[in-house]
Amino acid sequence: MKRTYGTGRGSQAGRTSRSVVSGEFALPKTVRPGLPAVASFGELALPDELLRTLTSLGMNEPFPIQAATLPNSLAGRDVLGRGRTGSGKTLAFGLALLARTAGRRAEPRSPLALVLVPTRELAQQVTEALTPYARSLKLRLATVVGGMSIGRQTGALRGGVEIVVATPGRLKDLIDRGDCRLDEVAVTVLDEADQMADMGFMPQVTALLDQMRPEGQRMLFSATLDRNVDLLVRRYLHDPVVHSVDPSAGAVTTMEHHVLHVHPVDKHAATTEIAARDGRVIMFLDTKHAVDRLTRDLLGVGVRAAALHGGKSQPQRTRTLAQFKSGHVTVLVATNVAARGIHVDSLDLVVNVDPPADHKDYLHRGGRTARAGESGSVVTLVLPNQRRDMSRLMRDAGITPQIAQVRSGEAELSRITGARTPSGVPVVIAAPVMERPRRSGASTRGRRSRSAEARRAADPRRAADQPRTGQNAGTFRHSAPPVAAAS
Repeated sequence: MKRTYGTGRGSQAGRTSRSVVSGEFALPKTVRPGLPAVASFGELALPDELLRTLTSLGMNEPFPIQAATLPNSLAGRDVLGRGRTGSGKTLAFGLALLARTAGRRAEPRSPLALVLVPTRELAQQVTEALTPYARSLKLRLATVVGGMSIGRQTGALRGGVEIVVATPGRLKDLIDRGDCRLDEVAVTVLDEADQMADMGFMPQVTALLDQMRPEGQRMLFSATLDRNVDLLVRRYLHDPVVHSVDPSAGAVTTMEHHVLHVHPVDKHAATTEIAARDGRVIMFLDTKHAVDRLTRDLLGVGVRAAALHGGKSQPQRTRTLAQFKSGHVTVLVATNVAARGIHVDSLDLVVNVDPPADHKDYLHRGGRTARAGESGSVVTLVLPNQRRDMSRLMRDAGITPQIAQVRSGEAELSRITGARTPSGVPVVIAAPVMERPRRSGASTRGRRSRSAEARRAADPRRAADQPRTGQNAGTFRHSAPPVAAAS
């Protein structure tokens, strides 16, 4: 059975009311009650193609935030959703966005639906999560982010795409160039709106929202909601359905929290032993320099580590994440650039080598583990002069951690983290080189390019430093592998 969907907002009975409480604004009450939650995807008015794709990807039952918001978003209501990372927010907004766009065709440069996100990594994750569903509906999907070829993104938009996943800065650039218009956007999603505010994107976000159809549907999802997004809620969301999963926005029953008191002279040794454990781990540090230095040290003692921070090009960052997800790299050493937008199956440990600055950063770093019902642990290494600040941060996060005094080489560190002595044999992480298909009539320039690739492949040191080209270097257009990412 083929279902059709409208794009109107419906009755706008009134705006939201709000009050500020303890640094966060109270979630607004809706003027009209929302539709009741569902127990299965089959109860929703979803196209048959989406239902078949959900089943094929093993998505049999909706997560709470999906069950609560989808009946309302499919009916055209605005939605304000708060849920911890890994709670299923991407499909909560993605299925509604896709269903309400199904059957329509975009004109060149005029997308019909937009997802705004704060980081490139989150944009790529959203694209990967939605691609198999978009493909089932024959909807065209493009990713528009900085650090990638603007020419490819321009080409995709000129060819016509129904859905755009974008970071605010690059989208603004394309609009200023005349390569994109937002006047036909009927469904807009703001994902991780609080981080966009924290990163200074608010003026760009409001300028973009002002260019869209005023009667369009808007959904705002985030793991935390504070007064920084109050402007967005009051100005752009009309009579929204409000749903909050986990009032603390981060306390997860399947996640353990450990605060490990370490001595300054022993911190590096303890960090190295944790990194040498079996299984994958993400280690967070404050600065790019510290990330690079720890990565070099870990490689030198036999730990397969890779660095991820804002100083890396986007192809390098994409390659590093692919290596981490595949297991080619077992330790991802990162700044807060990896705190949101990364989904890795079976990641059971996150380590704050440097404690985060505030409770929101802690919750988002920790949200890389214990996703979609899996279990995991968050470990924070704390020096004596950091203990008071860490106690305050945990109170703000609503978490009561397990606290222990540990030293490198001791059983307690191994029991909590799986730490062990590294092999001591240095390793080099070589990047795979993608072989380009040979085409008839290739130019001499093309042959020189292939020869250069062959030389890089023969020298692992050069290959490791060379950004990967190909499908990951430009705009995604149904090129991401099908995955069943929940958020």
